[in-house]
Amino acid sequence: MILKELRINRHFSQEQLAQMSGLNVRTIQRIESGKKASLESIKCIAAALDVDITTLNQEKFMIDKKSDNWKTLPLLLKCWFVFNFLQTRPSRKSAYRIEIIGHISGFIFCCLGLISEAALVGGILMLATAYLYHGLIWHGDKYGIWYDHEKKHESNQSS
Repeated sequence: MILKELRINRHFSQEQLAQMSGLNVRTIQRIESGKKASLESIKCIAAALDVDITTLNQEKFMIDKKSDNWKTLPLLLKCWFVFNFLQTRPSRKSAYRIEIIGHISGFIFCCLGLISEAALVGGILMLATAYLYHGLIWHGDKYGIWYDHEKKHESNQSS
């Protein structure tokens, strides 16, 4: 069930979703952790999120290229996502990984810049790349276009 992805995509907390659906917060937490939900609970959540019951029962969050989110994404951003990932199914996890690698390597190269000017330039370029990927992640969250909206270990922490 993709409840957590849908909830986060709409910027709702578990408490807000519980209040909107008329369910208990603990019920939302149990469903997000993979426990079986009653049909009534699923109907309440689907109504609160304004989605079909079948959408809630999906195992994986997939972007529909015909969806309003993808259609409203400016052409420049669509190209940015495709070229940055060399794929049409961008994942937040890979963008975050590249951002972290850019920050770490940029910091190391900037430190080496004390010895060599070329290393300093490389470090600055790596840091700039990391910040560009940070912007990419922000835009991806804003427009809700990720295939894997979050890391799996985060779902274990909310339980």
